[in-house]
Amino acid sequence: MRLSFHGAAQSVTGSCHLLEAGGLKILVDCGMFQGAKHTDEENAGAFGFEPSEIDYLLLTHAHLDHCGRIPLLVKRGFAGKIISTAATRELTKLILIDSAHIQEEDAMRASRHQRRGGHEDISPLYDQVDVLFALDFFGPNVNYDEDFVLNGSVTVRFVNAGHILGSASVVVDVVEDGAKKRIAFSGDLGSPDHLILSNSTPPSDCDYVVMETTYGGRMHKDRETSNMELTDAISQTIARGGNVVIPTFAMERTQEVLFHLKNAIENDDLPKSLAIFLDSPMAISATEIFRRHADGFSPELRDAMRAGKHPFHPRGLRFTRQVAESTAINRIRGGAVIMAGSGMCTGGRVRHHIKHNIWRPECSIVFVGFAAEGTLARQIVDGAKRIRISGEEIEVKAEIYTINGFSAHADQRELLYWVSRTGKPKTVFLVHGDYDRGMSDMKAELEKKGLTVECPTLHSAVELE
Repeated sequence: MRLSFHGAAQSVTGSCHLLEAGGLKILVDCGMFQGAKHTDEENAGAFGFEPSEIDYLLLTHAHLDHCGRIPLLVKRGFAGKIISTAATRELTKLILIDSAHIQEEDAMRASRHQRRGGHEDISPLYDQVDVLFALDFFGPNVNYDEDFVLNGSVTVRFVNAGHILGSASVVVDVVEDGAKKRIAFSGDLGSPDHLILSNSTPPSDCDYVVMETTYGGRMHKDRETSNMELTDAISQTIARGGNVVIPTFAMERTQEVLFHLKNAIENDDLPKSLAIFLDSPMAISATEIFRRHADGFSPELRDAMRAGKHPFHPRGLRFTRQVAESTAINRIRGGAVIMAGSGMCTGGRVRHHIKHNIWRPECSIVFVGFAAEGTLARQIVDGAKRIRISGEEIEVKAEIYTINGFSAHADQRELLYWVSRTGKPKTVFLVHGDYDRGMSDMKAELEKKGLTVECPTLHSAVELE
């Protein structure tokens, strides 16, 4: 058995791991690199393996940094099967079509500049036709906690990761020469006692574990404190006569914030006259998908949804799908909560909302999720006095809030608990984290517990004995 790491190796994005075992080549995730200046080259570069040789792709969840290079994988020869939960399959379709649309627009703009200089046009990494073709390789869907046989030697099981709707940790059981080995891939892990999703299920009796470390060096604030912070930030901004801009990820974070806003308005913690704009076609569609998959939610929320209640639809919520509707929001000078993607401000409509509000001291920008190195979100969170959007330099005068209790990722304490339930693995491989921003801390904590820990580098490989 051989395990190699082709993304999220001492970095937070681009998750992609290859297990060669039982006569099969099994890829776990195929994500896009995000955040750093050189990501266009990274995403267009070689995978580090031959796509046509991959038999199965096991997809843990639908975030772009886990699924974003799937269409490119297919373009370069992959002809195997993509296995995921039903919710992940639906959300991945949404994510990839949106990704292709953004790439097509970016390539079109870049090509105009190229042609003026006498250069050739720029091609997108993939287009929407590529996405639709790649989606044909999905199937069959799997349910949590059910064995799925790949061949006579390899069986996989998807267990709930509690990260976003449909997210899973993947457990691979391999029998070779009469001996059984179990390798667990955490995917991205959520916090326990989540307001919306059911808790993760740690796999047991693992020989090897590949685990994310996004927040391996930090503890989250409790959710009640984070809810209060968000309510206070909105209340204070509205009192100043400003708008609140919340950069959000389309899946899970958007729905959790909407869930909180609904409760806060119903409890009179926020005014019933509050105008809330969900200015993200993808988030709007994702919210509809959430309603179709009640089984993935906490028992209380699942019962409420089956009773016909709408937990993600606070009073005053307005969906804005059309560009003209989005642009019209900029005429609102105060009293509005504007939620738009992307969460890291790398693209999407949130950039023009930031452009129109961040220079106004009465307004606020509220970050409720992770911001990778090199992103506009990280620049703002780190205290930039000026930012550049669409070629324009803008002064930062708005109040900036970072509320990390809404994170969809487990913190250090929760990661340590999860791995403690996996048995006594021979090696724990740490991935999906910045080495100096959490991974090294997690490594030290695990080594204190007597575990062997490795932090693989990009394209490195190990033999599993």
